[in-house]
Amino acid sequence: MELKKYFIAVKAIIKKDAKIFFRYPANAIFRIVEPIIWITPVYFLSKAFQVNGENIGFSQYSGTTDYMAFLVIGSIVSSFISSVLWGMGFSLKNEMDAGVIESNWLTPIPLWIQLVGRSIFSLFITTINALTVAFLVWIMFGFSIGSGILASIVTLLPMLIALYGLGFGIASLVLITNNANNIIDISDFSLNMLSGQSFPITVLPRFLIPISLALPITYGYDALRGILLNTNTLLPLQIEQLILVLFMIIGTLTGYRILKKVEKYCKTVGNIGFH
Repeated sequence: MELKKYFIAVKAIIKKDAKIFFRYPANAIFRIVEPIIWITPVYFLSKAFQVNGENIGFSQYSGTTDYMAFLVIGSIVSSFISSVLWGMGFSLKNEMDAGVIESNWLTPIPLWIQLVGRSIFSLFITTINALTVAFLVWIMFGFSIGSGILASIVTLLPMLIALYGLGFGIASLVLITNNANNIIDISDFSLNMLSGQSFPITVLPRFLIPISLALPITYGYDALRGILLNTNTLLPLQIEQLILVLFMIIGTLTGYRILKKVEKYCKTVGNIGFH
């Protein structure tokens, strides 16, 4: 019965989010246009460094001369990371602004179920958006990937599940600080940059490389590119995939425990009414 109740709650949350999303069609269109706007100048910049149509210098760091494919894969993965962080953390901020966060907490649905429900529609829209943007970029600028689509999806899934643990942690910080924008912006930007969203982490300053290597997300970017582009991976591919599986287990459980402790703290102190 509990599981059925949770499914009903998640379904209701997804329905609510869908209604809000489709009330603003211009925002949906802009989500497709914006990534292309950001990628366009990078495309022409990469062409300026090409020799006979290939980025030879870039291949010495990454193992591939196709920088656009490298960039597109990074953009798709980063969009999923942003989707989970904003879908969980900022949803609490929206509830605070709407004045319904207290009433939602009084329902018999656990907070973590509510957060998961709010992220599902965001992930669905992100998937559609990422595929559409990748297709348009392929038509406009061209890039090529290998045939390991299925293997890349299997590799990506543990990281996506692990991101829920990260999302729980970000949501906890939002509850404590009541400052969603700064926390999510800084976390989103820092994680993606240090994990190698747009470049191999080996080009980072030396003092930042150990930080990048300590982030499991780094191996998600690296493994996907290794599968699809046959790039030089930081570690053997099987080791990177194992790291992502461990990240999924440890990260999700740790994030959940942090959220439960913060939830108990907020209820004890009574600071939810201050939001």
